[in-house]
Amino acid sequence: MATLRRFEDIEAWQRTRELVREVYRVSGRGAFSKDFALRDQMRKAAISIMSNIAEGFERGGKREFIQFLSVAKASVGEVRSQLYIALDRGYLPDVDYGHVTGLAVETGRMIGGFMRYLRRTPMKGQKRALP
Repeated sequence: MATLRRFEDIEAWQRTRELVREVYRVSGRGAFSKDFALRDQMRKAAISIMSNIAEGFERGGKREFIQFLSVAKASVGEVRSQLYIALDRGYLPDVDYGHVTGLAVETGRMIGGFMRYLRRTPMKGQKRALP
């Protein structure tokens, strides 16, 4: 079984990086880019996902890591909710909404799966085995 040595090795973090790129892409166009409150809040929520995965990993303890993953998963929900707002305001075409929402849903599932794995594993401390 492989060992996670860096937060960059976590698949959920990698998927979140892709989600952040897409959030920035879609929120930087047209009328969406001018709705500063929604644009900035969605970007902050997406950044929060990535940051909480990294920070939790760097804390070193399994319980703290799971707590930070929980916060990251909640931020996925925030991004998904904000995507509905953007869709309803006409800021996103259906194809972009579907693509970014799909990434968010997948990210949330990955984080949830990783949390379940960490809860079951007897390992503690800095090094964590990949599921």
